[in-house]
Amino acid sequence: ADIKQNQRCLIDQLSAVLLDSPGPPTRWLLAHCLALIYRQGDPVTSSLLVERCNDIIRSKDDSPSSLPTRLAAVACLGSLFEQLGRILVGLFRDTLSNLLKAMKSAESQGRYEIMLSLEKILRGLGVSAVSCHRDVYKAARTCLTDRSLSVRCAATKCLLELQREAVFLWTSELENVATLCFRAFEGSNYTVRVAVATLLGTLLAAAAEPPQPAASTKQGGRVRGSLEEVMDLLSGGFLRGGAGFLRASGDMLKGTSSVGKDVRIGVTQACVVFVSTLGGPWLEANFPAFLSLLMELASNSRATQTPGDAAVTRRCVSFILRSTLGSLLGEKAQINAAKQLCFAVATQKRAVDSALTDGNVETRVSSADVSASQHVLVCCLLELGGLVLGLGSTAGPLLTDSSTALLDTVVTVLLHPATPASLAAAWCLRCIAVAMPCQGSLLLDRCAERLVALKSSPEAVLVMGVAEDLLRSASQNSRISLQRTRAGWLLVSSLVTLGPAVVEHHLSRLLLLWRCVFPASLREQEMELRRGDFFTWQVTLEGRAGALCGQCTLTQHSLFFVCVCRLPALIRSYSSSIRSFSLVYRLRVYELLALLPPHNYKESFGLVMNQLVTDLSGQNNLNQPCSELTLLPPLCHRDDLPLVGPALRDTDDKYIEEQVTVGGASLDNDAFRLCETSDEAPAALPPAIALIDAAICLFGVLFPHIILAQRVKILEQFVETVNQLKGQRQQTVQMHVCAALCSLLKVLHLRPDEVRSPALSLLSGALESGIPLLRCLAAEGLAHLVQVVRDPSFTMSVSLLCFDRLKTARDAASRSGYALALGALQRYTGGISSPQHLSTCVGVLFTLSQDSTSPEVQSWSLHSLALVIDLSGSLYRSHAEPTFTLVLRLLLSVPPTHPEVHHSLGRCLHGLITCLGPDLQGERAAVSSLRSSCLVGCGVMQASPDCLVQARAISCLQQLHMFSPAHVNLASLVPALCANLCSSFLCLRRAVVPCLRQLVQREALEVSEHAVTLVKELPRRDNTQLDVTIKEVGLEGALFALLDRESDPGLRRDIQETLVHMMVSRATSGKLGHWLKLCKDVLSATSGGFTLRWATRRFAMECVCRIIAQCETADPAHFDIALAQERRLHESTDFLVLHLGDLVRMAFMAATDHSDQLRLAGLQTLLVIIRRFSGIPEPEFPGHVILEQYQANVGAALRPAFSADAPPDVTAKACQVCSAWIASGVVSDLRDLRRVHQLLASSLTKVQAGRDTAVQLYNEASATMETLAVLKAWAQVYIVAVERSRREETANPSSSESGAADLLKLVQSDLSTLSRLWLAVLQDYALLTLPQEYSSQLPAAGGSFYTAETLNQARAHYLASWAPILHATSLWLHSTGFVMSDDTPANLSRPATPTSMGHRGSVGGAKSPEDISADRLHLILGISVEFLCSPHSEDQMENITSCLRALQVLLDVSWPRAKIGTDQALSVELLSVLHRLMVTRESPCVQLAVLDLLRRIVTAAQEHVREKRHSAEVDDGAAEKETLPEFGEGRDTGGLIPGRSLVFGALELCLCVLVRKLPQLCPKLDPSPRISCPNVARSDCQLVSSALYVLSELLSVCSPEGSVSILPTVLYLLLGVIRELVHQCPGCRLSLQALKSVVMCPMSRQEKSRGAWRLLLSSALNTLLGLWDSGHGVVDQISLLTALTIFLRSAVPDVCTAEPLHALCLQRFAAAMDAKDPLVASRCFQLLTSVFQAPPSVAVPYIQALGPTLVRFLQVLRMNVIFMTSLPVWMTSGPQLVAILLPLLISFLLDENTLGSAPEASRSLHEAALKDLMRLGPQHSAVFRSLIASSPHLKSRLEAAIKGNQESLNAKASSANAAARSPAKSSPSITLKTNFL
Repeated sequence: ADIKQNQRCLIDQLSAVLLDSPGPPTRWLLAHCLALIYRQGDPVTSSLLVERCNDIIRSKDDSPSSLPTRLAAVACLGSLFEQLGRILVGLFRDTLSNLLKAMKSAESQGRYEIMLSLEKILRGLGVSAVSCHRDVYKAARTCLTDRSLSVRCAATKCLLELQREAVFLWTSELENVATLCFRAFEGSNYTVRVAVATLLGTLLAAAAEPPQPAASTKQGGRVRGSLEEVMDLLSGGFLRGGAGFLRASGDMLKGTSSVGKDVRIGVTQACVVFVSTLGGPWLEANFPAFLSLLMELASNSRATQTPGDAAVTRRCVSFILRSTLGSLLGEKAQINAAKQLCFAVATQKRAVDSALTDGNVETRVSSADVSASQHVLVCCLLELGGLVLGLGSTAGPLLTDSSTALLDTVVTVLLHPATPASLAAAWCLRCIAVAMPCQGSLLLDRCAERLVALKSSPEAVLVMGVAEDLLRSASQNSRISLQRTRAGWLLVSSLVTLGPAVVEHHLSRLLLLWRCVFPASLREQEMELRRGDFFTWQVTLEGRAGALCGQCTLTQHSLFFVCVCRLPALIRSYSSSIRSFSLVYRLRVYELLALLPPHNYKESFGLVMNQLVTDLSGQNNLNQPCSELTLLPPLCHRDDLPLVGPALRDTDDKYIEEQVTVGGASLDNDAFRLCETSDEAPAALPPAIALIDAAICLFGVLFPHIILAQRVKILEQFVETVNQLKGQRQQTVQMHVCAALCSLLKVLHLRPDEVRSPALSLLSGALESGIPLLRCLAAEGLAHLVQVVRDPSFTMSVSLLCFDRLKTARDAASRSGYALALGALQRYTGGISSPQHLSTCVGVLFTLSQDSTSPEVQSWSLHSLALVIDLSGSLYRSHAEPTFTLVLRLLLSVPPTHPEVHHSLGRCLHGLITCLGPDLQGERAAVSSLRSSCLVGCGVMQASPDCLVQARAISCLQQLHMFSPAHVNLASLVPALCANLCSSFLCLRRAVVPCLRQLVQREALEVSEHAVTLVKELPRRDNTQLDVTIKEVGLEGALFALLDRESDPGLRRDIQETLVHMMVSRATSGKLGHWLKLCKDVLSATSGGFTLRWATRRFAMECVCRIIAQCETADPAHFDIALAQERRLHESTDFLVLHLGDLVRMAFMAATDHSDQLRLAGLQTLLVIIRRFSGIPEPEFPGHVILEQYQANVGAALRPAFSADAPPDVTAKACQVCSAWIASGVVSDLRDLRRVHQLLASSLTKVQAGRDTAVQLYNEASATMETLAVLKAWAQVYIVAVERSRREETANPSSSESGAADLLKLVQSDLSTLSRLWLAVLQDYALLTLPQEYSSQLPAAGGSFYTAETLNQARAHYLASWAPILHATSLWLHSTGFVMSDDTPANLSRPATPTSMGHRGSVGGAKSPEDISADRLHLILGISVEFLCSPHSEDQMENITSCLRALQVLLDVSWPRAKIGTDQALSVELLSVLHRLMVTRESPCVQLAVLDLLRRIVTAAQEHVREKRHSAEVDDGAAEKETLPEFGEGRDTGGLIPGRSLVFGALELCLCVLVRKLPQLCPKLDPSPRISCPNVARSDCQLVSSALYVLSELLSVCSPEGSVSILPTVLYLLLGVIRELVHQCPGCRLSLQALKSVVMCPMSRQEKSRGAWRLLLSSALNTLLGLWDSGHGVVDQISLLTALTIFLRSAVPDVCTAEPLHALCLQRFAAAMDAKDPLVASRCFQLLTSVFQAPPSVAVPYIQALGPTLVRFLQVLRMNVIFMTSLPVWMTSGPQLVAILLPLLISFLLDENTLGSAPEASRSLHEAALKDLMRLGPQHSAVFRSLIASSPHLKSRLEAAIKGNQESLNAKASSANAAARSPAKSSPSITLKTNFL
């Protein structure tokens, strides 16, 4: 309604804009606005606007100012008809005739706009415009071959829209349109080829499969005929192009081809579009016929007249096959296609074989037909290899299918007489070996067998042979000398690629072969020149080139370059027939010299440099082909390459697009490229082009090493040569020398002025070249020149030179070259720092960028301006506003026919956004204006028809979103991104996906919602398969589908990261079920109807693992089924544990797939599930876990991995899952355990067989990986079984049946075998971890489980497996007590090793059991110490724990403990390692294990000292007893040597622990005054107590003098800990125990140390007494009283009885007895109990002093009688004391009525009092009778208490008898033993 009210006003305003000469973006937006107003408002008056636009178009005004208005009118007509459609159908004819009439006289912009307008008119009118379709077609066919490439693109768009309704385009006019398309391909660029190919392919697809039912009137067999007709059309265009019959016939008669490469590449792209439009199902159904027609094209003689044409044709056919089979078909369809390819190969090979063996000359096939077959074979074999490589292990059925006989078929092609075919077969075999490694050894064996049978066949020798025999026998048969030589060196080169571990075993033979190839001296070389003939030199050069190819991977030096100078003489002698061999030889020399250090051949610098100069600038080489697109781009800056044009753009069609300018790349140019590691079929450049590349590379390496005079001379010679030549020859030399100069500028410092001048002259001349790529190279060279000179004055002079040339130059090439140099000049000098220089550069570039007469100058100057913006940084902010103005003005005025200018403008805009950065978030008017400019500029570029400009717009918006996310409208950006997700342009997809990745990191939910909203709002006719996918499964499902089709590695990585970010942000926030279902659908290959490949499904499994990991840090209900079920009743939240069934099923599906990679992912997911869900209980069945119900799934998933044909990596991963499943405790029943145990047992049997297996399918390193994985899994199971058994024995010692015991029994049956294998593994690992200087000690043949050739690969497998095996071995040795057994298994076929199996010593004699045990102990200790000493990352914490536990287990056994205790140096070394571990690891479990090991080491030392003392006592008798305690550290001096003393090392370690946990112990670490000690964590308390225990035990390791040395330290630390931990009961209690151990130490009573101990203990007691008044806040009197009691009870009496300590002790106890805190008083009384029980010298003073107070307290409170009854008998001998005590005891008695209901404390008091009365009565009967007689109430109370007590005893006795009888009566005859855990 609002629009209708204001429609007239809006129309008037927009009409004014129409007449105001709007620019291209403005006119498009204006047209859209006008059409939208009429559509939403009143459309009646729209006819008036149409008439007005027609009038503007009819206008005769031809002035330049009227052109924008006329173009805007054309655009308005298109938009009006598009939006209003049939409402304007009455004006259609007049409008169309007007447009077609205007097009006849229109310039390129007009024709372009009219074509776009016609496209929109046709879209709007649909079938209503059918009457004028022919007229539109006539106009469009003219524009399809227009000289303007943009007009051609617009014409293709118009015809694409026309073909929707115009059936005649793909019926009667199909041939004519195809011819037009072929002509449109001529002289086209990439954009035009893509557009025309899309049109042609769409028309051909419509012809083959008519889209309209009415048009599909053909009979049933017509479809096949249509395919043949379509392919005939394409073949005709491929062979003849758009030429007429006469021209094509003339070319055929001449034997030449006038069809350009651009035509053939366009036809190839059209064929791909044709098949892609029809889709995968059509291709699958019609592939045999399609393949046959393609092969006819590949074998046509017109397409392969020259080697270059043949290479282009093969590439085009291979591209068609790869683009269709590789992206449209699923895995099953690809397997069927591979079979068809195999049948085609077999058919061709049979034809060739029959032709070669047919004796009838008349029927024999000609050599031309045999040659033609090679192209078919190459295309089929390359695609077959690509399919197998993509399928991976899922291609296994191909090899086992006997009807296909794939291997036999491919191997037979190895004998094809044509080199390209045999090399393609070799590549295909390599792809098979890479995809399925199990076929590698079989193929090698098979080829070796064929070689033996076909040694005399040159075709066989060409591919395979034994290198040494071939090279030695090359001269025996001249017919095959060349083939034998080439094959021999090819095999040598392939051998060298296996790495140093393999080569070093054959190095001597290789060196001998290389030495024999080259002349040994100059004299021998001269003799060669005199006696050699043509064939001899051909073979010699071939052999030397092959030898050099092998040397390129090594650093050996030979006399090969001596021959280089003789090559010109050979060429003169044998004409040009030997030139190709000399080119290859020089190429090999250059490649090798570039890799060698130059000082190895410095005496030949002059010779080599002269040859390089000749190759680069010599007259003889100027006629050689020169391809700047292979030579120059690697030396240019990658940001400058877009200036050259779309030729260097990364596209999906790059495989064939590069053939437009680079022809002839093929594998047969260099067979040695087969040895390179690559996933793509190698295609070497022709030797002449490759030689120039190698010469330029070597020139850059060698030039800096020659003398200065020679440098100057060479550069001046280059300048002179360039100046002397003209035309094409000059450009060739200029490219060569500039490339060589740029190559050396990266490493050379050109300080001398003599070198600067010629270098500057060469580069400045190249800046004026007409070749854009050479200008880019020259600008980059100038930037490097300024960098290496490092002289500001030189930099300024070069800048001034650029300014001057820009002022005087008038040609576009010079101006664009110097403009680029101006921006790139300071690229490597740190940027622009001078504001004045910046202003000058900006002013010049502003002027150049507005030169509308030359779009090239505009684009180059704008690109340079973008470089200036980047290099200036924040300095450019003052120029930002005018630059924004310039960019916007140019964006709105530059016509769309110059997309290169728009792309440069996009670079400037991107640089400006980066320059402003976070300032764009501001709200000031100026900032808001700049931000609006950014958004407007991005919008203009998004509307551009060029894909590069659109990609740049997306990257600008992405950058703006990073700095100012609030100002980027996702509602418009996300739909634009989703619309281009499946773009046919790689550059656009590369911009879209990273932008999406950034958006979902912040707003994943909004992005998903906007994507779904876009699909819902799209018209039905515009919906693509991607849109349907988004509608069904969301953006994430579409990304999975895109990931499955995408082949670009970078894009695949970006898509995966985008999915991960979306999953992480949404999987735990209500979308968990959606993501799991999506992953399940992907795994089932049903996501959005796509058949997904194994790589995508593997990523889905990785996503499942990520979801599990993400849930671990989220809600705990994800792993608590009871909590999850409860919360689901009240919330709509989803939880992971509720989807456990789906998780297990997905893991099962993946683990049982045909793809090995997917099986590995499935097993890994299963491992994660077991580890995370194994401990979750099942709430409905107490005592069970939720994983228990999935036992069958787990077993079924694991079983295929242990089959005989399972790959080693799959078996290794399955072993890991098996061990985790058994260790999880989910299964405890013996029968269930046996099922998984049998899998591990079968793998153990395979390990025992070892190298004795009949067929070795995999690399030895793979066998090592599998073996170690099996042994590691057994080790983990054994560890779990032992630990679980120990826990159950501890919890229930009387139980003999348990799950742990069953598991242990299962393992023990194989333990004798496992133990020996484990020891062998440990010995191998110990050898492999030796430093490099001890590598000579490694066994020459390898170890028990690895070979010498695979040493480096095996080392990684040992690193991943050794730790659990070490732990398990220690447990086994612990169980045997290091006692040797002779139960060697008979079937153990592994090689014996000295440690594990050997019973031989180093001198040949049998080792004793003692020696063998010592070797094993030292092996375990050595491995552990080496590992714990070296630095490790945090991910090896499990290995550290395993190491420590293994050492703990060892030290539990007496024999190794005695060995370590005896060897003090070893003990000290262990302590130093533990000390380092304590300092570097913060894990509490590691630190506790370290202290436990320390305790065990100290215990070992104690036992050793005790044993020595006992031995000395036995040997020396009682006379020497006074000297016995001298054993121990410190001896008679008491000195402890750091680094050699065990006690000192232990003290250091304990001090480290105590000070780190309690820094208050060290005033230097904590000098600040402390109010109160903070609470210490429980784990820290454990550490402190462990350290204190070790401290207390150290004294017994010392001699008396040694104990005196360390006692002050020990006491200081003990009392310090007591002081700090007085408020923490566990820590203080353990510290008091340690104090008691120290005070009671026997050393305090030894004669030699008694006095010193007394003084030190007295000082400690004084310190302890002073803690009451320490001023550290509230004092814990209970702990201090306990410590005081320890001194009173345990220390020698002299310590506590001395004054004033004795008085202070009494004072502390007296104060505690009167304490207001009942806990303190109660504990005081308990402590006094023990004090009163001390010896009389200690106890009597305390009884006398504190007894009266205590009695008064008891009389008043009647409590704590336990204290009094504990008085010794001698104290109660006095009748007075007994008379006082007896009434008190009787008062605590209870009668029989109150005894049963009394509290527990009263009953305890009653029982204790009665017990004491029964004891004291007989002892003091007289006093007792007197008291009872005088006190009747006491007597009655006593009698009642005795009676009640007797009744209680009788009741207890009767219940005990009943309980003893009941089991015998009720015990069942059958005991249930089933344990459901």
